[in-house]
Amino acid sequence: MWNFSIAKSLGLMIRTTPFILFRVAVYFGITTALIVVTGTGAGVGYGVGLFGDEDFQATSTFWGGAAGFGLTAGIIFFLRDYLLYLVKAGHIAVMVEYLDGKPVPGGQGQIAYARSVVTERFGQSSALFALDQLVKGVINVITGLIEGLMFILPIPGVDRVMGAVRAYLRLAVGLVDEVILAHAIRTRSENAWEAAHDGLVLYAQNARPMLINAAWLTLICWILAFVVFVLMLAPAAAVVWMLPGHSSAGMFVFAVVFAWAVKAALIEPFALACMLQVFFRVTEGQQPLPEWKGRLTQVSDKFRHLGEQAVGWKPNPTPEP
Repeated sequence: MWNFSIAKSLGLMIRTTPFILFRVAVYFGITTALIVVTGTGAGVGYGVGLFGDEDFQATSTFWGGAAGFGLTAGIIFFLRDYLLYLVKAGHIAVMVEYLDGKPVPGGQGQIAYARSVVTERFGQSSALFALDQLVKGVINVITGLIEGLMFILPIPGVDRVMGAVRAYLRLAVGLVDEVILAHAIRTRSENAWEAAHDGLVLYAQNARPMLINAAWLTLICWILAFVVFVLMLAPAAAVVWMLPGHSSAGMFVFAVVFAWAVKAALIEPFALACMLQVFFRVTEGQQPLPEWKGRLTQVSDKFRHLGEQAVGWKPNPTPEP
């Protein structure tokens, strides 16, 4: 059915507990910031609304809360490359080491160790973010190729279900960019651009088993996320009740935010641990095939740019003693 072990993934999460706690602190910190700033904005709007009638007060409270929520979300979006660098890439690094049977420090030393590995492989956060964006672009092209193949195949009624299939494929490749980054870390290559370039070719060569496993994981993760969402409706309602001008829409939004925090902090690492197992297993002993390099070069500008970055890469000069 799938090529990963749930028990092994849970064990990997336990062994990387320092990073799990780090993720919980970061993502629930973001959730807290969203609630506090949204509440402050709603409070300011409520105060302004006191100068008008009841409808004006409700409107000003809503827009005050919306402004606070939007401001915080915008800041988080602006800092997303640092989240990738500090949280996700570091967790990937220690997962790779554990899967390869290498010793990794425990406690806070694990986070410091992971940061050194990420810095050694990718340099600054901006370089890692640029690499990740290129990888995501190529993955979307590979997914598009698979969609096109489904249209070509003589399957009755495929055009009617293709919309749902397309949406599901987009969800199913959500963690593949992190798997490619894991490949770049695992190869120990100094040239991360070249390692990611080769990792994408290996992914394309094995797209079928990768997508089958990703589809199962997507289903599992969204079921878990929905359960969390339902469970979070009660605390979200309590938060909304404490805000001025509380509404059922606010309760829904905060429940989604709480569920997102749980998904990012706990569910995504589990899914990533599963996907790493799949990728390492199905690509074991393989080399990137030239024909797949040619196909991706023809259809993806981002893949060509990634190859150019790999060819033009220069190692950092060794500092003088």
